[in-house]
Amino acid sequence: MSTTTTIEALAQTPRPRRVVVDAMGGDFAPLNEVQGAFRALEELGPEVEIILVGREADVRKHITATSSRVKILNATDVVGMGDEPSSIVKHRKDSSLYIGLDLVRNGHADAFVSSGNTGGVMATATMVLGRIPGVSRPTIGSFFPTTTGRPTLLVDVGANVDSKPRFLHDFAVMGSVYTELMQGIASPTVGLLNVGEEEGKGTEVVKETYALLKQSPVNFAGNVEGRDILKGTVDIVVCDGFEGNIVLKFAESILGFLKHRFVSYANKGLMQKLLIGAFKPVLKRVLSGMDYQEYGGVPLLGVNGVVIIGHGSGSPLAIKNMILKAEEMVRKDVNGAIQRKLAAPRETRDQQ
Repeated sequence: MSTTTTIEALAQTPRPRRVVVDAMGGDFAPLNEVQGAFRALEELGPEVEIILVGREADVRKHITATSSRVKILNATDVVGMGDEPSSIVKHRKDSSLYIGLDLVRNGHADAFVSSGNTGGVMATATMVLGRIPGVSRPTIGSFFPTTTGRPTLLVDVGANVDSKPRFLHDFAVMGSVYTELMQGIASPTVGLLNVGEEEGKGTEVVKETYALLKQSPVNFAGNVEGRDILKGTVDIVVCDGFEGNIVLKFAESILGFLKHRFVSYANKGLMQKLLIGAFKPVLKRVLSGMDYQEYGGVPLLGVNGVVIIGHGSGSPLAIKNMILKAEEMVRKDVNGAIQRKLAAPRETRDQQ
């Protein structure tokens, strides 16, 4: 069975690369978190450990395999979906969310993944870990499938609303670094979400952002429209978190809508049922790229530590992919690359 550990034991040096899993986050915790962790372990090298943080008795109920590379750290408190983010750091320091992030802050672990309260994870991670030097605001990005076969990264998808131009500039830089390192795309193209492609379109914030991006160290391709996201016109689309979250939630609903339409069609009669049955394997493969579980979770870019945030209903597959993504971000030093990219003088941007 997996061993119980303590913070003192985790402080040992040298140590393996470690990914912390909030075992109590998510709608089906800790079952999906435990299963996802062991699935991830099968694809990770021997130099990587996984730490499950949560109520030990509840976590152990779902552990059926044996591995010295999965450790359990007890946390007596659980942050719920309705808890206010502002109260977590002050009053919930025994929670799996806070303890897990604190392990990263103190250097006892390298990355943190959670399918819990999204706002709580974002706010707590920002307060506990702080920001990477040079980052104005952290951001979260999400990949969208495209007709080109190469996904588009949309940033921000909900971390910030009423963003200033310098925030959007930094989102573009962080998204570029993430896409280049994690997707292997050299000099990825960046588009600014707008109501038209012309430079003079949009709000004052968008216009000012356009001017900043023209002078920034990213491959700026100009304004793009909403229809360009799924067309794959650019590799990264930058927008304020208000618009981005609306786009994200709408996109997440498409798969369920299509499945409903297929079921409704099949229920019309025997012939329709046979047709849907015959094409089901093809439909499943075609729609697989729209399943958020394949991407795991979204990265919280800009905080001084690797953090991946997952969907509350994330399956073991989604949890596994979150862990793999977190470990890859650590291995490829995404945060170090972001800091280096933003190391240029910021006086001009800070005046915006």
